[in-house]
Amino acid sequence: MEYRRLGRTDISVSAICLGTMTWGRQNTEAEGHAQMDYAVDRGITFFDTAEMYAIPPTAETYGRTEEIIGTWFAKTGRRDQIFLASKVIGPTPAPWVRDGRHRLDRANITAAVEASLRRLRTDHIDLYQVHWPQRPLALFGRPAPEGEAIDGGVPIEETLEALGELVTAGKVRHVGVSNETAWGVMAYLRAAERQGLPRIASIQNVYNLLSRAFDGDLAEVAVREQVGLLAYSPLGAGTLSGKYLNGAVPEGTRRSIDGRGSRYDRPGADAATQAYLDIARRHGLDPTQMAIAFVHRQPFVTATIIGATSMATLESNIAAFDLKLDEAVLAEIEAVHRANPSPCP
Repeated sequence: MEYRRLGRTDISVSAICLGTMTWGRQNTEAEGHAQMDYAVDRGITFFDTAEMYAIPPTAETYGRTEEIIGTWFAKTGRRDQIFLASKVIGPTPAPWVRDGRHRLDRANITAAVEASLRRLRTDHIDLYQVHWPQRPLALFGRPAPEGEAIDGGVPIEETLEALGELVTAGKVRHVGVSNETAWGVMAYLRAAERQGLPRIASIQNVYNLLSRAFDGDLAEVAVREQVGLLAYSPLGAGTLSGKYLNGAVPEGTRRSIDGRGSRYDRPGADAATQAYLDIARRHGLDPTQMAIAFVHRQPFVTATIIGATSMATLESNIAAFDLKLDEAVLAEIEAVHRANPSPCP
């Protein structure tokens, strides 16, 4: 297993991060436990979760993924072997979360982390992340909302101060952001420097063959400022497997149960996906492993977050990290990207 330094911390994490958002909805507790057993036995020491999981979010499944991780910790006694990441939600239509009054302020962040610690059955979270910003912003392939944030927003300085209090209290070891922009990352870094607050160690954003916006300003920030990418959705929520081509929505897949729609159901997605599938076929590669290997090789990536609803898929995804893409494959990938750049932002 390869391990990489997390930001400017003295921590090294496995380059494979086990994503967990299907546990409690598409996967049972027993299946989640089996995935953690398998991953740890293969050197994976990095788990990522969030208070809002399982996905798609509902009142019934809120916090369930953290509970499943917590019961695994209690059963196995392996908490000290895991670098554990979780997240506090930003503003979103979720009335079941803190009576719908959730914001990225001190009261909400403190309440969120206390509840997560109880569900996770631990006294600290190694990396606590802001799940998405509290300001008007284009997110998840949707256009930016007009006007001010829903409730006036919370200054980044206030959010970081609240996170800093949790670090001082020992409930959080390191902090990070997710679904952020280059401007947002730099704003967090400026606030940390000016006010003596914790420096963000990572940014968790989408990155895959269909969504490569990170290649621009964010990649430069990540490398120069040492705020590495935790790349989520390396398979484009399963799209790069080809299972959704031509409008197909197989029963039991995420698209079949998530009524919010998919950022990967867009004009140009099918053509790009088919082109990447053709590259894999020509070179005798598994297309999902090719897609994961492409993400893993990027110089700004600290860890690639993989998730699976079956053990066979998990095994294949982990095996992808042993794949080295040759120059011919990379050249063909770049040719497709130039012809149809990031069709699913």
